[in-house]
Amino acid sequence: MLEPAEPSAHLETREELQAALAGIAKWEKEQNKLMIWDRITRLPFKLLDKVTPKVIHEKVGKLLDELGSYIQNGGNYLVAGRKVGLLMEAASKAAGAPEKGPFPLAVMDAAAQKLSQSSRNVATAQGATTGFGGVFTLAADIPAVLGLSLKVIQEIGLCYGYNPTEKAERIFTVKVMQFASSDIVGKQTILRELNLQAGGDGDITAGSNTAVSSIQGWREVITVYRDNWGWKKLLQTVPVAGMFFGAFINRQALEDVADAAQMLYRKRRIIARLAELDSE
Repeated sequence: MLEPAEPSAHLETREELQAALAGIAKWEKEQNKLMIWDRITRLPFKLLDKVTPKVIHEKVGKLLDELGSYIQNGGNYLVAGRKVGLLMEAASKAAGAPEKGPFPLAVMDAAAQKLSQSSRNVATAQGATTGFGGVFTLAADIPAVLGLSLKVIQEIGLCYGYNPTEKAERIFTVKVMQFASSDIVGKQTILRELNLQAGGDGDITAGSNTAVSSIQGWREVITVYRDNWGWKKLLQTVPVAGMFFGAFINRQALEDVADAAQMLYRKRRIIARLAELDSE
């Protein structure tokens, strides 16, 4: 998790940007360490598939279609930028920076963290509510968490200047969500696809055709979610007790997603600013 920084009114120097980039590189290395809980939940899916209620399978199938629609045209999950714009202006004004930008990195960070905290709180309440009814309400929880995940990723992207109304950015959004729930190999692969390794410029439409050409891979996101959440979500199917499991699981899921979004979008903005300094 990114440590909060005091918002600053000035744009960063090259040294400050490089230091920030080094901090993100450290975070990327930490992603290679899977928690014991995650290792346990990555058991073969065939066993889980047999005990997963039919209604969940049907819901997953519907989500595949909805996620495809989001990538193509935004669908029901596309967020409006006005809320984030007002938040950015307020954070920038409080730091003594221009209200209309360009915004200092610390201002972007502060706004992104505020959105991240808000999403975790909503997800916690959502998980507790749907977990109370066990398997009967679990089917409603899955699309809710997907929607919250896409929403917070898009909003954090807007904080760093990336607009989800562009199709390439929606692909990036889904890849961020995939990154958050992938294993070690998956995370490394996604970083390569997003052109964010070894000095890449973070432009997913240039120099890295893999991310765009593998658009069909969005189905993999739901599959990964299904596999990785499986055992955790089964705990949520126990009536009443599932309320506590649901609250914890959903909060952790949104924390992982928001953390990944902030780091990856932040890295893109830093790389872009370094390029701007080079061109001056």
